Amino acid sequence: MNINAVIFDFDGTLVDSEENYYLADKKLLLKYGIKFTQAMKKEFIGTGNYEMMKKIRLKYGIDKSAEELTQEKNDIYLKIALNNTKVYPKMLDFLKGVIELKYKVAVASGSSPNILKELLSSTGLAKYFEIVVSSEDAPKGKPAPDIFLEAAKRLKVDPSKCCAVEDSKYGVISAKSAGMLCISVPYLTTQPLDPNFEKSDLLFRKGMKEFDPEKALFWLKNYPISP
Repeated sequence: MNINAVIFDFDGTLVDSEENYYLADKKLLLKYGIKFTQAMKKEFIGTGNYEMMKKIRLKYGIDKSAEELTQEKNDIYLKIALNNTKVYPKMLDFLKGVIELKYKVAVASGSSPNILKELLSSTGLAKYFEIVVSSEDAPKGKPAPDIFLEAAKRLKVDPSKCCAVEDSKYGVISAKSAGMLCISVPYLTTQPLDPNFEKSDLLFRKGMKEFDPEKALFWLKNYPISP
């Protein structure tokens, strides 16, 4: 089986944005009398904004729709993130290598379309991606496979010939449920890792600290590598 396309998650994979999202969640929920902590945030890393807000409003009895809460959060987040979002240098090297090797590429993210548009532009990543799939382009967010399947459809590549690059357990579940290969670079690296990371086809257990673009490119070019 040859790999023809690489589909990148955005937050925590291409860019270091999870802390910005935490600050936005914290500021938003404080308005509703909820003291949101880093420990509480861990449950939602890798899920889409809308999916998170659906759970939050039910859990805490907030009298706002998930759509309203998502919009509020997006407005807060953009103010924080526009000038404070950094691309992971090693992941950028990997992306450039993938493109040099003529693989098709796309972004498949749980973020909202306007956030992706703004941050892809402000980080300089927009020039690399013609196809960007957001949480609003598919019926269900991660861990459902819908976002990755939509990305494969737009790329015109069979899902079985796509490789996803992810940082969260929900992303891994989503990619594997879509029938794709998956490279995992966990954002949360507390050991032992969540068992879902073991479903990955290539796993960098210590996250971005351990991620090796050359190793990942070699694996892509030579998949399946003989034992």
